[in-house]
Amino acid sequence: MHDQPDQLEPESLLREISDLEGRIGELRQAAGVPEPDLRATLDAALVELELATTVLRTMGGGQSGEQGGSAAAENERRVLRTVFQDAPVPLFLLDRTTSVRRVNRQAAMLLGTSSGYVSGKQFTAFCDMATRAAVRSQLAAVVRTGRRRRVNVRFLGRDRPVDAVVTLARVWIRGEPDPMVVVAAGSTTTPVDEKPDRPGKGAARGRARTTQDAPVDDEAVATIVHRMDVLATASELLLDEPVFNETVAVRRCARLLAAELADWAFIDLTGPNGGPGGQLQGGIHAAGAAPELRRQVVMGPEDEHSVEAARMLEEVEPAQGTLPHTVFVTRQSALRPHVENLDVLGVCPDGNPVCGKIGATSVLSVPIEDGDRAIGTITLAASGEYGPFDLMDLGVVQRLGRYLALVIRAARLYRRRAEVADTLQAGLLPKTLPPIPGVTVAAKYLTSTHGSDVGGDFYDVFRTEDGWGLVLGDVCGKGQDAAAVTATARHCVRLASRWKSSPGDVLGIVNEALLDEDRFVTAVMAGLTLETEKVIVSLGTAGHPPAIVVRADGVIRSASRGGVPLGLFEDFEAGLDSIDLTVGDTLILHSDGVLEACDMMRQEFGQERLLEALAAHAGDTPAGMLAGVEQALLEYCDGDLRDDVSMLALRVEPPSLA
Repeated sequence: MHDQPDQLEPESLLREISDLEGRIGELRQAAGVPEPDLRATLDAALVELELATTVLRTMGGGQSGEQGGSAAAENERRVLRTVFQDAPVPLFLLDRTTSVRRVNRQAAMLLGTSSGYVSGKQFTAFCDMATRAAVRSQLAAVVRTGRRRRVNVRFLGRDRPVDAVVTLARVWIRGEPDPMVVVAAGSTTTPVDEKPDRPGKGAARGRARTTQDAPVDDEAVATIVHRMDVLATASELLLDEPVFNETVAVRRCARLLAAELADWAFIDLTGPNGGPGGQLQGGIHAAGAAPELRRQVVMGPEDEHSVEAARMLEEVEPAQGTLPHTVFVTRQSALRPHVENLDVLGVCPDGNPVCGKIGATSVLSVPIEDGDRAIGTITLAASGEYGPFDLMDLGVVQRLGRYLALVIRAARLYRRRAEVADTLQAGLLPKTLPPIPGVTVAAKYLTSTHGSDVGGDFYDVFRTEDGWGLVLGDVCGKGQDAAAVTATARHCVRLASRWKSSPGDVLGIVNEALLDEDRFVTAVMAGLTLETEKVIVSLGTAGHPPAIVVRADGVIRSASRGGVPLGLFEDFEAGLDSIDLTVGDTLILHSDGVLEACDMMRQEFGQERLLEALAAHAGDTPAGMLAGVEQALLEYCDGDLRDDVSMLALRVEPPSLA
């Protein structure tokens, strides 16, 4: 090794200026990272000014160097290797780009990894994010000026960050066109201002330090047990839903990962059909139609700075070339224990890299696969406070990604079925209720919270031969077959009412039409004859809960029961009744879903609670009465409806002065 003159050729000068500009940009970014080391950044900025001055002084000069024989050069390298490897302190040999060319055994032990892993990586990748840019500037100054420098460095060790004072010295090695830097780490200590472990996080990632009371074997067992606990907790969180909910599952998964395994968790997903970019064919992205990956949730620390950063990062889509996008396209998990390229997770709207924004020095990403295709990615980022991610972390997140994929697939399937059911159900119910002179009509339909099949309830309001008709029915069972019977029953009632005036006769015709079906139907029909300040109601019941009348003075009575369900027997006879309604009287038709709703003790809502709810809202409008019943019903069963609920209300209004 020997000293080298400091003159620069034009090409070297341009390279120095370009490198200088890059380092200045890094210093700007370093000032904005969480918990920045502003003193170190300021010192580095002064160093850069000194370096710029030196570069200006060397403009126009030429570089000279000594030449030695090949044998002498080889002897020099052999001596260097011997001294380097046997040195009692950690040593790193860096090229002018600060890439690690060689490390000795002490340096590998300091980082808790192997020499082969460190070689070839950027030296600053093993430094704390807050001082990384400053260290790079100091290294550049040593290369350019040849003056030795001492710098405080926080190394990202395997267990925890390790504080050290390092000496940087420039050396020239025969056969190497550029100067190199030897980094010697002085006395090393663990940080004085250590942060307390988050509950379980250190053990979960196998980073807890060993003490006399906690042997290595105990730590390994604790690590494995905790990871099993994380997976068990994930299973409970993802499956603890009566109906699979994709949004809930994704947020629960991200929150668990950010609390137990990382500082930050990102989850990106495609749409239900591969996203707006295109469909998937056999799990392979069709040419020119790759699905579009969208950011769904970002979870991080709960301090004010991190919460603000999370809101911004939710708007940063996983662009092509970023690690999440690459993992999604290739369906191959990726582990970056020490981040060298800060753009690996993309760039923020303000131009700063995401890793720099959140202080991430270690990253992993896994695909979310449902067995046939990738539907998204899970990406974790950590600051190095608990050590870099390892293969055990990757394995845990891969398993969790499969769990999440199954839940998402089930949720999307359920949602598609629910959408079909809702569309079909909407076709079985009138979009609007027709106006009837002298009366007000209101309706209420509540879908069961169990299952995604179309319900069997239906209602209708229509003109009849002599006036108006109301019908409310319930088909046995659910699903598409039940929907077909529902449509048949509803339209058959409408058609028969064109030439039959009696509800009993109309229901008799419907019974004949349903005899060939494999499902029966219960129904109640009201035929209305409108008179001045009075409505005569003829009722026909086929095995259905009876109609209810709420008088203007608050008195409540039920119509008579009777009849058998439609579609069971050829010999059919409906239960009949007749009621006169005057101004202020209200007629209520309802399905058995109202009466059979249960509380936590499996006690039914029942007829008496229904009458009490109607009495409590007797002074409301028909719509208000039905809303009151709905509220009482949902409170009683805590929102858990086991069956569909349908209700119709009709009130006689005072005659209009017009």
